[in-house]
Order: sequence, then structure tokens, then C-alpha cells
Amino acid sequence: MGTYITLDKDSPEIQYLCKKDKRLAKVISMVGPISYKLHNEAPYAFLIHEIIEQMLSLKAGQKIYGRLEELCDGVVTPERIAELSDEELSKTGTSSSKVRCIRSVTEAVLCGDLNFDKMETLSDEEVMCSLTKLHGIGNWTAKMFLIFVLNRPDILPVEDSAFLQTYRWVYKTDDSSEKAVCKKCKQWKPYSSIASRFFYKALDAGLINKEFHLFK
Repeated sequence: MGTYITLDKDSPEIQYLCKKDKRLAKVISMVGPISYKLHNEAPYAFLIHEIIEQMLSLKAGQKIYGRLEELCDGVVTPERIAELSDEELSKTGTSSSKVRCIRSVTEAVLCGDLNFDKMETLSDEEVMCSLTKLHGIGNWTAKMFLIFVLNRPDILPVEDSAFLQTYRWVYKTDDSSEKAVCKKCKQWKPYSSIASRFFYKALDAGLINKEFHLFK
């Protein structure tokens, strides 16, 4: 079982964010308390899941990952993946480039170059560096790992389309460039990850389907 965390209006982080950004405060009030489970007990499986979901819809990614889980008898581990052929991996619907990426991560874990336990002691920048040097892993995947596995509090996922969708809705802007987002969200520090979680929840709940009103 992974670690469960709950954030509500009494959480110091939430009180801080609400004082810093009135639009974010509105989103937090609309979403309400959130509880989430960290993926800290299966970091390898999380990485493979994120690799598969890159550039795919949530539904398509889940379907492909489900097929992979079946091949692995329900638990995706580096040992089990290493036993599968490239053809078997491809038959799940995984592209050849993603198969290479999965192989790269798997080999790094098995040979000890990628040590998930050690990552707990690394800085955010060091984690980013250790992950992005692997074939097929970019900033997006590394940031998802930092947020959802390591629970690092101050990660701003400017590469994530879901986050940016909510960002445009909240701030009523078409400019979601990295420069603009970093400038606007600088006020969230040192809790950018937590603010981002509320953006994701707002999107998942369908809140952005209606116009955002600050005082309504």
C-alpha cells in the first residue's frame, strides 16, 4: 500500500497558497479537500506507465498498460519485463520507440544505474538529471515522477497539457508559454506541486467546462 495524503482548508500549505493567489484559492474552494496516494512503493511501474501514456489519450494509455499488466501476471516489474520479447511488448500497442525506452529504464534498474531508493535523498535537479539521461524520458515524465512518486512539493509541470488546460481556464488567457506560466505561478512557491494537484482535480471533475468566475 502506498502512502495516503489529505489536504484541506486547515492544511498550512493550502492556507499559504490561498493567501498568495486568489484565483487558485477559488479553484481550491471549488474542488474541496483532496486525498491522494503516492506511487512510492512501485516507482518502476509508475515510470513504465508514464512512458506508455506519453502523447496518448488517458483511455488509450490505460488500455495499453492494462495489456502489459496481463503479460506481467498483474505486477509490472523490471524482472518480468526483461523476460518479454520486443514483439510481445509491441503487441500490447506500444510503439517501437517506447519499447526502446522501456528497455532502457529496465536495464538501468537491473544493473543498478537507476536506484529508486537513492532518489529519495537526491535534489529535484539531480532526480531530473538521472531520469532524463535515459532514452525516451524527458522533463514531463521526470516531473510526473517527482510529483506523484517522490511527493516533491515545488514542481511546476509546464510541459503537461492537462495542467495547461486548467491554467488557461483559471487565468483566462491563451498564453500558456513556459515563460508566462512560470511568471504567473511563481507566487505558488514552495508549493507548486500542491497547487498543480488542485488544477488536475478541477479538470478531472469537469469544472473547466463552465466559465471561471472569481467572485461567483
